[in-house]
Amino acid sequence: MQKLEVLGANKLKGQIKISGSKNASLPILAATLLSNKKINLSNVPKVKDIETMIELLRSLGSKIKFVNNKIKINNSNQFKKFASYNLVKTMRAGILVLGPLLAKFGSAKVSLPGGCAIGTRPVDIHLKGLSKLGVKFKILEGYVYANAPKGLIGSKIKFSKISVGATENLIIAACFAKGETVLSNCAIEPEIKDLVNFLNKVGCDIKWVSKRKIKIIGVTKIKDTSYTVMFDRIEAGTYLIAAVLTNGNLTIQNINPSTIKTEINILKKIGAKIKLKRNSINIIGNSKIKNINLKTSPYPGFPTDLQAQIMVLLCKAKKCSYIKEDIFENRFMHVAELNRMGANISIKGNVAYISGKTNFIGAELMATDLRASVSLVLAALNAKGKSVINRIYHLDRGYEHIEKKLKKVGAKIKRVY
Repeated sequence: MQKLEVLGANKLKGQIKISGSKNASLPILAATLLSNKKINLSNVPKVKDIETMIELLRSLGSKIKFVNNKIKINNSNQFKKFASYNLVKTMRAGILVLGPLLAKFGSAKVSLPGGCAIGTRPVDIHLKGLSKLGVKFKILEGYVYANAPKGLIGSKIKFSKISVGATENLIIAACFAKGETVLSNCAIEPEIKDLVNFLNKVGCDIKWVSKRKIKIIGVTKIKDTSYTVMFDRIEAGTYLIAAVLTNGNLTIQNINPSTIKTEINILKKIGAKIKLKRNSINIIGNSKIKNINLKTSPYPGFPTDLQAQIMVLLCKAKKCSYIKEDIFENRFMHVAELNRMGANISIKGNVAYISGKTNFIGAELMATDLRASVSLVLAALNAKGKSVINRIYHLDRGYEHIEKKLKKVGAKIKRVY
């Protein structure tokens, strides 16, 4: 099994080009099922979750070529509507094929999703929303059997809580629903805006009515298109934190700084020096890290996907900090490993209390989920001595060429096979 070996205590200096967004690419790929035309996507990251989604689409009949971060899709012979457990089990985004399959065929059989073990992530919000479009469900042996006898019919739907996945699924499904659909209490993550931009470009009719309300007029035709996926804001945030953690000097390229205002402002408060340009950020670390208290929340709040990474940085602060995790339960699984490296973090309910003044010591480590795994890489970059990170298949689900990018800016890191 592959591992990462990291020899710590090196300042990171240089330039890192950010890849395309995994979390934008996945719903866009699912949405291509609506089309029988040719679709070209660029700036798609070559990570395991994307490869799994491509396998899933191919199993449904899509013809796909994926070369140099560009994907060519032809769905002229896409007629299957069964998404098997073997393909969906490793990736929660697999449930996103349910909406487009129902929109296109009026029925589907899709496995309940898997992915990181960071919470229950129930699909009930997806199913309740789709039922209001005229879909009937039953769940048997881990599969969702869905059928819309009269096709999808537009409706007014208010989500019971903000859900990124449910918002994406309902947007895609409603594109082919008869009449008008209005979705309220929607998630507004930039990746959802990117999905909407893509769908409008292929011929759908979607408008933002207000901050969390979307109006969708159903269409019957989709056209050929080419589309460039947005940058990965979580990858960008991870490397910004790495620069501060190592007291380094990095230029983060291929991004839109206005998309990550919250993260930038927090890093400034912690002590980083930041210069913004149109498509890049220069960030310089500070040996004196300031403590801060924060909580995760839906966009534009601080993202849960950066909680583990910022926790590593706050371990270096001179005073105590705390982080309240308001999105997922079970998302503090990295804490035990960080404590083994010398951190002093305690958990009470959904709050992590971080004592600060940590001198990380290299250790043998075990990754538990995607973002936890990268937090261990960050801690290892700062640690004295060598660290070995096991189970990095979690890391490969969402970070493209991480060891190559870090090595290029001065990290002593290698993959061991």
